[in-house]
Amino acid sequence: MKTAFVLFVFIFVASEDSLYSQYANYRPYPSNRHQIEPFIVRHPLNQQILFASAYTISNLGFRREGVYVSTNGGLNWWGADSVIGTNQGTHGGDPGPIIDKDGRFILTHQGGFQTGMFSNYSTNQGLSWSETYPILTGDQDKGSPGTDDAPTSSFYGKTYLAWTRFSPPYPIVISYTSNGGVNWSSIIQINNSCGSNRSFGPSIGISPTGTVYVAWSSAIPTSPFTEDWVGFAKSTNGGINWSVTECAIDCNGIRTSILSPWNIRANSFPTIDVDKTGGSRNGWIYIAITNKNLAPAGSDPDIVFHRSTDGGNTWSAGVRVNQDPINNGRNQFFPALRVDEDGGVNIIYYDSRNFADSVDIYLSRSDNGGISWNDYRVTQSRFRPVPVSGAGGSGNMGDNIGLTSGNGNLYPVWMANYTGIFQVWSAIIDYTTIGIKRIGTEIPKEFELKQNYPNPFNPVTNIRFDVPIIEAHRNVSLQIYNVLGREVTTLINEQLNPGTYEIQWDASNYPSGVYLYQLKASEFSETRKMVVVK
Repeated sequence: MKTAFVLFVFIFVASEDSLYSQYANYRPYPSNRHQIEPFIVRHPLNQQILFASAYTISNLGFRREGVYVSTNGGLNWWGADSVIGTNQGTHGGDPGPIIDKDGRFILTHQGGFQTGMFSNYSTNQGLSWSETYPILTGDQDKGSPGTDDAPTSSFYGKTYLAWTRFSPPYPIVISYTSNGGVNWSSIIQINNSCGSNRSFGPSIGISPTGTVYVAWSSAIPTSPFTEDWVGFAKSTNGGINWSVTECAIDCNGIRTSILSPWNIRANSFPTIDVDKTGGSRNGWIYIAITNKNLAPAGSDPDIVFHRSTDGGNTWSAGVRVNQDPINNGRNQFFPALRVDEDGGVNIIYYDSRNFADSVDIYLSRSDNGGISWNDYRVTQSRFRPVPVSGAGGSGNMGDNIGLTSGNGNLYPVWMANYTGIFQVWSAIIDYTTIGIKRIGTEIPKEFELKQNYPNPFNPVTNIRFDVPIIEAHRNVSLQIYNVLGREVTTLINEQLNPGTYEIQWDASNYPSGVYLYQLKASEFSETRKMVVVK
């Protein structure tokens, strides 16, 4: 076990490929093992405590689950690449980390030498672990846990695990623990699959009142098992009984072992989350998937978003999340979705929009329940996806990445081989000032909007402005307009402390021409021109 100390300096960064990312990227736990399929969760009551895990593979091919812990909001981490003090034969990857209402760490996982779905728990934040509990032996696939962290729920503190039982009709099944993982319930079968399809990749969301939601992909029964529908089920009595819609959302997935141009296995497993903020969208359910050749997705893989405002009874039409040009031959895949504490909907994913042969991590964020989205590049370097030796299955690089939030920050985790082996990487993203960089410490005496640079530009420019000492609750907005006076986008609309700020505008999706950008705060307003030349 060792500790990783991370120093973060949030500055304007010109990466190796001259693209902008303001977020320092780091490894929570550098090691000599492959680390893939990362997930991350935070403590329900103490937002400083983070628990991440990954499917780890040694040089000898042994498969385990990593334990990576931060108690200060991601600034420092410690951990290990395997669960300490347990029978290692029952550990084989596909980790599912959870922190329940009592602060107990629970880690679900596949078996190793012994097949099945298993669980361990820790009462000291991962320093030591219980013996392994066999939830169900035999051939199982891809578990997804979730815990009821709503104090108003009748099932507060109950933790659930859903997965695919690998025998006909390949259903989604679920088990739960009411005592922090000491033992688990008998198996409850949720569905029977849609027609002759098979159910894969479940994801769990829990409402503020304790209703449990599960979404999964319903895939055709023959190779390459393309995802044909998203199935959905809900339970209002703590997972005992289920209302099931086998074919809830139409999709056309990307499950294949030859995702071009990398020859890697991919999937369109759904990711689900629920707004629990108590605000105007409280209880809304959100799902993100990867689609292609089905509107609004294009002919290449795109991230597509659906929402339900009535507890999953009906679903919105799809919204294309990634804002790069449609049908441009670039891939977006492996979405992870998180509703933050202020109701923002956040999705991270792999994205090859900048380089056809390599991927970055992008964040798409919506402040209006998924109606519109803005994209932000998270990574400072790109990498070329490749299959991971020892991961099992043809072309396997892993099946997912992860995202959580707390303290006004987003905490993504992804796998990348920047160092020559696949490791878990992360960043701390302040979503309250996302995309905005504070310059220096001097306090300006008055509002000022400076000329953008470079200008003319293609496709990225930087806009700097000053905010003086002003009374509390003064809102600052920065908006872009075309020459007809129509608003193109809003870059900033929030309260800012006094200081000098800089923000980037990426005009990749807009035509050449003259644009206006306007800074407003109460009685102050200033407008300047800029030129996009392509």
